[in-house]
Amino acid sequence: MQGGHAMHAKVVHFQIKPGKKDDVIRLFGEFIVPGAEKQKGFKAGMLLTDPNTDKALSIALWETEAAIKASEAGGYYQEWVAKLSDALVSAPARELYEVSNLINLSVK
Repeated sequence: MQGGHAMHAKVVHFQIKPGKKDDVIRLFGEFIVPGAEKQKGFKAGMLLTDPNTDKALSIALWETEAAIKASEAGGYYQEWVAKLSDALVSAPARELYEVSNLINLSVK
């Protein structure tokens, strides 16, 4: 990546309860995105939803894996999972990745 410095991504998979997709989208806009923007090392994020299955993915780009872990140690991830819990079928699954290629996405 830029200058040999790889970005990292936190990918969270979750299943939205039927009829709750609009609630999840609203909570991302009102709580999760503003909270993420306050986290040191956060660069960009997106929420992906499947209109046919109510499956969803949250992909957040971070400067370092350490920044991801620091945000979790500070309780941010647990707060957003709790905020969404009433709209989700079960607890989300979280995975960390190194970003190997990033094209045509402007990050802060």
